[in-house]
Amino acid sequence: MRNPLPTVDIIIECAGGIVLIRRKNPPLGWALPGGFVDYGESLEQAAVREAKEETGLDVKLKRQFHTYSDPKRDPRHHTITTVYIAEAKGNLQAGDDAKAAAVFTEKNLPEDIVFDHRDILQDYFTGRY
Repeated sequence: MRNPLPTVDIIIECAGGIVLIRRKNPPLGWALPGGFVDYGESLEQAAVREAKEETGLDVKLKRQFHTYSDPKRDPRHHTITTVYIAEAKGNLQAGDDAKAAAVFTEKNLPEDIVFDHRDILQDYFTGRY
């Protein structure tokens, strides 16, 4: 039996914008920090860990935002992501599978955003959830 893979993504509010990472591995482009939930780990623990690994930031989760489950959201696998909103402390620096990390606002988002992260950001900026 095959099941969808659980993942987390984090909207990190920082310096008047939100943090995106440029991925080192395909699919290439900008993305919300996040990744797969490890066995024995809660969604919240995974979100804090992934944020630290990919951005160097210590995050405090403010709230769960929404869950996205379109089977086509990730071209590699069927994933279900739970998105968190977090605030950050520390110095932003790319790590793990992030090639770069930067802060963006709604008005200056990069063109090449991967997965369904543009839709997630649209929901965030418009207050849909």
